[in-house]
Order: sequence, then C-alpha cells, then structure tokens
Amino acid sequence: MDRIEAMTVLVAVAEAGSLSAAGRRLGQPLSTVSRKLSDLEAQLGARLLLRTSRSVALTDAGQAYVAACRRILDDLAEADRAAAGEYGIARGDLVVTAPVVFGRRHLVPVIAAFLLDYPAIDIRLTLADRVLHLMDDHVDVALRIGTLPDSGMVALRLGAVRLVTCASPAYLARRGTPVQPQDLSDHCCISFTTLSAPDRWSFPGQDVGIHSRLTVTTAEAAIDAVGAGLGITRVLSYQVDPLLRDGRLVTVLDAFSPDPLPVSLVHAGQGRLPQKLRAFLDFAAPRLRATLQGLDGAGRDATNPLCDAPAPR
Repeated sequence: MDRIEAMTVLVAVAEAGSLSAAGRRLGQPLSTVSRKLSDLEAQLGARLLLRTSRSVALTDAGQAYVAACRRILDDLAEADRAAAGEYGIARGDLVVTAPVVFGRRHLVPVIAAFLLDYPAIDIRLTLADRVLHLMDDHVDVALRIGTLPDSGMVALRLGAVRLVTCASPAYLARRGTPVQPQDLSDHCCISFTTLSAPDRWSFPGQDVGIHSRLTVTTAEAAIDAVGAGLGITRVLSYQVDPLLRDGRLVTVLDAFSPDPLPVSLVHAGQGRLPQKLRAFLDFAAPRLRATLQGLDGAGRDATNPLCDAPAPR
C-alpha cells in the first residue's frame, strides 16, 4: 500500500464529503477509492470513516488522523516546491479567489497585466460571493471584503468600500425619497442576500423592518432590478459606482451609512512565501489600492493600508 497516496485519498474524502465526490476530484473510480481506504484502515487497525449509502463522516480517530495527514502532505508539498526552485523563481500555478463583481471588474485587469509580466506563472481565478477556505479549497490568495476575524492568516490591507442604499431617479420621483431608515417600510425593497436579510436591514444603532418585493443572490440582479425602477436596494459602492457617476442611480440615506468595509488580500503566510505569491502580492496590491482610491467612498481608508495583519481563513 502506498501510504502517501492513501493519505491523499482520505483527505480528499474528508473534504468532499463522499467517496464518489473524492473519486471525481482525484480521477479515480469509486472502487479504487474504497479499496485504498479499507487498506489504510486495516493497516492502522482503526476505523477512520463511518459510511452510509450517501455520505461519510470521520470517526474521532479519523479526525485526528486527517489533521496529521494534512500536515504531512503540506510538508511534502513544501519540500517539492523548494526542490523545484519555486522559492527562487516566480513560476508555477497560483489559485486566487475574489467576489464576483469586484473580481470581474477590477481584479481581472490586474491579473491580465500580471500574466503578461510573468509568463512562467499560471493563475486559476475563482469568482464567488461565498467565502472559500484557503486551506481546504487550496487557495493561495483571496481578496476579501469586510472585517476579518482573528486567525492564522495574513492580510494585506488595500482600502475600503461603502455599503450604499440606492434607487433609480424614476422610482424616487414616483414613490418619494426616504429621509430616515424607518421610511423604508413604505417602499419596495430589493434584497441581495449576501449583504442584507430579506425582512430587516441594519443601520448604525438600529434595525429596520422592510418588505422585499424581490430577493436575489447576486448583486448584478439587484442592480438590474433597481435600474428598472422596481425599488431600493443595498449593495457595495464599487458594484454601482459607474451607475452613480452617470446618474442612472442615486444614493439615499447617506447620513445613516455604516462604517466603510475593509478590502484585503489574504494568504496563509506560514513560513517563507513562494516567489509566485510574493510577485503577485507586490504587483497587485498597489494597483488595487489605486483602484479603490478611485472608487466612490473608497479613498478614505485606502491611504493608510495595514500590512501583514492577522486575518481569517
């Protein structure tokens, strides 16, 4: 039995939640995955997994063993990178994640310029409004928007964006302009679920009950609905900056806006950084800071970045 291969299979099963999903990730048939796990359990003389017809769960012994396997596999990968010269030359694959709209509008142009300057580096960019776990999802660097809880990660502060409440001029002409958060109870609201609950919006010092005529899962959908005159929404300033600049949308309740949300590049920061990651951070950070300074409401915090601060997974 190849112990390292068996460890790799076990970690893949733990992360994927099922043998079949792990098999698809590894490119191995279900029978092979099952056999390698059985061989590993027999070798250890311990049950690592509780299997059902649809899913698997780690036993207590399995949880401890998976944690140890991750450390061993990470150390092996680190040794491979060092032997391959990854710490001396900027080359290899880099996995980056970012929120959808910010990534598409502002990060992709930076990545395109970076790839032209670094032909030996390839990037896999995952755009998602959910937070990916850097270790479990094998992400090298993440662009995060929002306050970062304490963790073993490292954050490079880029600037900030604001949460804005906005509507189309046509809607406000038809329904009136709210002057305080409580006025929203008389308006049609559009909730973007990543930022706001469909029945209650938070403002500094108060929560306000609202009625959502439409609840959506992407900022683009909320912005399209607002542009069509359906109602009022809350999104991040960079998501609507072009529409605010040309007057297609206007902000309301600015006096009740919450504090700006920090924008950071987050990475694992454990030990010496691979040159591909260091090169990307050095290239992307100043360009993204400049971008944030040019966006509505972002410049106030972008002038004093905090480097290498603890950040989340």
